Amino acid sequence: MTNFGHDQTDSNTDYGLLIQSITDYAIYRLSPDGIVTTWNAGAERIKGYAASEVIGQHYSLFFTPEDRAGHWPQKALGIAAAAGRFDDEGWRVRKDGTRFWSSVVIDPIWDSNGQLVGYAKVTRDLTENRTAQEALRKSERRLRLLLESVVHYAIFTIDLQGLVTSWNPGAERTKGYARSEILGRSFSQFYTPDDQAAGKPAKALETARTTGRYEEEGWRVRKDGSQFWASVVIEPMADEAGQPIGFTKITRDITERRSLEEARDQLHRAQKMETVGQLTGGVAHDFNNLLAIVMGSLELIAAANDHDKIRRLVTTAQRAAQRGAELTSRLLAFARKQILLPEVSDVNILVGNFEALLKQAGTEATQLQLNLSPDLWLSNIDQAQFLAALLNLVVNARDAMPSGGALTIETRNVFVDPITAAQLTEIAPGPYVRIVVRDTGEGMAPEVRARAIEPFYTTKDVGRGSGLGLSQVYGFVRQSNGQIQITSEVGEGTTVTIYLPRSNLGKSGAADITKQPNDDDHKTILAVEDDPDVLEIAVEAIRSFGYNVYPARDATEALSILQHDLSVDVLFTDVILPPGINGVELAQNALRLRPSLRVLLASGYPRDALATQDVFARTNMAFIRKPYKLSALNAQLESLVRGTPN
Repeated sequence: MTNFGHDQTDSNTDYGLLIQSITDYAIYRLSPDGIVTTWNAGAERIKGYAASEVIGQHYSLFFTPEDRAGHWPQKALGIAAAAGRFDDEGWRVRKDGTRFWSSVVIDPIWDSNGQLVGYAKVTRDLTENRTAQEALRKSERRLRLLLESVVHYAIFTIDLQGLVTSWNPGAERTKGYARSEILGRSFSQFYTPDDQAAGKPAKALETARTTGRYEEEGWRVRKDGSQFWASVVIEPMADEAGQPIGFTKITRDITERRSLEEARDQLHRAQKMETVGQLTGGVAHDFNNLLAIVMGSLELIAAANDHDKIRRLVTTAQRAAQRGAELTSRLLAFARKQILLPEVSDVNILVGNFEALLKQAGTEATQLQLNLSPDLWLSNIDQAQFLAALLNLVVNARDAMPSGGALTIETRNVFVDPITAAQLTEIAPGPYVRIVVRDTGEGMAPEVRARAIEPFYTTKDVGRGSGLGLSQVYGFVRQSNGQIQITSEVGEGTTVTIYLPRSNLGKSGAADITKQPNDDDHKTILAVEDDPDVLEIAVEAIRSFGYNVYPARDATEALSILQHDLSVDVLFTDVILPPGINGVELAQNALRLRPSLRVLLASGYPRDALATQDVFARTNMAFIRKPYKLSALNAQLESLVRGTPN
């Protein structure tokens, strides 16, 4: 109740000056029947009327037509007089006819005798607040509609104790509980009994609280007891002051996706087993044939008296052994386990020097065209393996063009950008030498192209191909840190693209791989080999070259020889030796004893022995691939003896 006299609102008093200076509130007086008697600056600003325009007017002027029709101005005064206060929010009208949302307070004014002398009215413009609140309500309504419309995700909230506080239709669909069944209950009941016993629900909330997010995949339990594989995300919620108030939880049933992934994994394993079976069968078939030739030749040699016949049988056995060595080399190439002897090379020079042989590998109807880019970058590659890969591609192209056609070999400098590198897979962006072998042959169907590099997979007639050609190319290129790409369509030909990394080293020409052996009657070789038969052959061969030779069956025996005052010029050792000291470690120990010693390492399958050590960094070390021809062994020993290792 307000109780003051007329003089208290005199604009000349301090109190009157205070009222007049307020601009955020419309503060004015009404007579007992609602006539405006005072008007402050805030009233003028909010309602748009000057004091001279509104004093003497009934305050119903500020109400909407519909409120005036309902006699709301008179009712408001009656309530204020009877209750001692009228408090309301509603639409009011400015001078220009626009409406604003207002907060209204009307207090009755009584004189000292208790007589009603008027009303004090305070109005505040809340339009901006109401607009913001309305926008918030609309936003919340849209969010509720959104959550209510999501049926493939369980979206709900839980409080700090883990009790469910909201529940969307997706949660009901996924977990089987109606809203009325789950609100107020612990979310831990969605976990398996084992997870509950391990305290996993509480750990999940703690992780979300401390790290800001918890995410996992795991088994969850529906109302009916069935389990499903779920993708789960939990994030903490906080109030405006930053205080934690609970968590939001999103769960998605991904059981079907997991089943598909498991099916794909099983299919992949089955395909791998099919490839392994195919590989095993192919190896067994080819090696059985080779062993039959060798064993048959040796039996016939043992029973033969005719020297010419013996020579023919020996030659046949040698051819079979060489075929076995080539087969092993191709298998190692596919497995990327062969020993490569890379050197800085100009691919254009290699291809140019090899052109005559490439033409011979084709047919008279094959039109070979070389399109070699000038100023080609150098590449660090094993030249012999590169030429073998190129020959394999030419032979494949020839077989794909039985009636002849165009065969193009193209070289280019290219820079592989990150997008292209990702498409090629397992290759880093950067500069590459690109070699393209393109034919106009029969082409391959998609299912054939997808299996083209598998070992022993071939569409050629029996006897026309081993199925190891493209697998050798693939293995060589990948082991050289490059990549191979095959594009082909039936009737449109095939294009095989090879990417080899650019070398930053100096220029080198094609290697001379036809060195002839020379004899040296005064040098000594220390030969180390754990296989007695291989050691015997090596010793006899070295002696036949005219060298002295000390045989050793392991590293310990070899080091014992080196520790004595015996002349040894070359250490010739296998890389794979009995457990203890391998060939690389033997070479290192031998060089500590005799720094001027020269070393020749031999291996067919080095595994880890050469994987992390640069055994060719020294100029007095060389390597020979097993199985080796005796002429090649002689050449390597001769070069080491002369101080010019290959």
